Amino acid sequence: MKPRITAAAGLVLAVAALSGVSLLLGPTGQAGVVHTCYPVDKQFIVAAQLNMTALGEASEDYLRGNTKPAEVIDETNAALRSLGNTRPTDPSLTRTKLILKVMFLEYQKAIMADSHHHSPGAHIFRAYGLANFAHDLLAREQGALKKRGCDVSSLL
Repeated sequence: MKPRITAAAGLVLAVAALSGVSLLLGPTGQAGVVHTCYPVDKQFIVAAQLNMTALGEASEDYLRGNTKPAEVIDETNAALRSLGNTRPTDPSLTRTKLILKVMFLEYQKAIMADSHHHSPGAHIFRAYGLANFAHDLLAREQGALKKRGCDVSSLL
């Protein structure tokens, strides 16, 4: 009976060791510090670019009086859903995603405030501050991201 317990214990230790090595090395089989631009990272970059372009156009139309506030809010909600459906693996892209989501929410609050004849200034100020923060983050990481295959120039 002892040999079976020893063999079982050895098997458990081997599985635990392999699991530990797998967690340490990560999905690429390299140390967790090294990162590659995965398709989900590229998906985030494209989604962010498209949503910022669409929201920019809707905002321009709103400022010209060609679009109702509800349409801009709908566009903002679509942008939030679209970003929510992305799962970037790069830490700087993940941070950018969070910043953009809060920026879109602040912009949405500004549009709602303006449509109710309240000052949108504080929300616009925060939205622009967040946009600048996201820009600075991506600009700082642009070289490293590009080396890994992630081109964020369309977001700058």
